[in-house]
Amino acid sequence: MNQQLADVSQGNVSDSLETVKSVFEPDILKKFEVFSYRNAASILKSSFPQHFEELSAILKTFSISRSMIREPGGSKSNIAKYVDTLFSDGWIETRISADLHVKLIHAQRKTEILGEYTREGYLDAHRIDFVKGKVALDLEWNSKDQTYDRDLYAFSAFYDAGAIDLGIILTRGSSLDNEFFRSLGKVLKKDGTLGSEEVFKKYGASTTWMGKLLYRLDAGRNGGCPVLAFGITPECVTDS
Repeated sequence: MNQQLADVSQGNVSDSLETVKSVFEPDILKKFEVFSYRNAASILKSSFPQHFEELSAILKTFSISRSMIREPGGSKSNIAKYVDTLFSDGWIETRISADLHVKLIHAQRKTEILGEYTREGYLDAHRIDFVKGKVALDLEWNSKDQTYDRDLYAFSAFYDAGAIDLGIILTRGSSLDNEFFRSLGKVLKKDGTLGSEEVFKKYGASTTWMGKLLYRLDAGRNGGCPVLAFGITPECVTDS
């Protein structure tokens, strides 16, 4: 089997579709592929109702244009810049840094410390796009699919440290597929003129899309952190 196909999943160990439907309104489910792991959807709605309402409002109005998809990416694509505008100032790009203080204690005399030391930089440089309270969110539009490993590792590090209770990833859905991208024709240059390359060549099978994320979630690469995944579908794309 082709390795790219082997590393793809449909969410085999995700929470049930019934659970997801009980949390999100039909208009959101129409626009996005939604997968919940470790009861992330239920946790978001029950434990973080304000976050849930804010995220639901964002998803309902979320839209990107065909021209935005055709435009060059660079260090930060126009789609990423657009997503930045959707979240209030309370959602902040955040990195985690922590030292580990270790104590060696006598097994019988628990007040007797045999030794202790600090490992500085035990956690460092793990970065998440948006964090508000104990909810984290990353956007992955068109990066190398290994970027998901970094995101999930960051979620796990934040979660294990008690900094977040769940993570959310907004990414390309499976239905934004090769056929869809072929329908967009040529890319656009930075000045808005027509380029020579076909759009579909920008969005390969080894880039960030839902099948590649679900494969990693099914494998448990998020550790114990509950994760909610939203896949952008053609229902989110306008003709402009």
